[in-house]
Amino acid sequence: MKIEILGSGCKKCTNLAADVEQVAQRLAVDFELEKVTEMAAIMDYAVMSTPAIVIDGTVVSAGSVPSHIEIEQLINQANNAQ
Repeated sequence: MKIEILGSGCKKCTNLAADVEQVAQRLAVDFELEKVTEMAAIMDYAVMSTPAIVIDGTVVSAGSVPSHIEIEQLINQANNAQ
């Protein structure tokens, strides 16, 4: 599973990346985490509000910082879709 965190590198983006990594490790999923800070790359996903979470090329959250429970649900949904 490839998880990307889209954002400028602000505190919210950094915290979200740490939260996603923590939840993914707790769920014991095989994942690769990448922080995307280049605006052109973010615009390729048509995301207008950051931070955003992209799992396997699909934007699953944008413009907010989901709770650990919400992150877990997003990862589980993506994992079940595979």
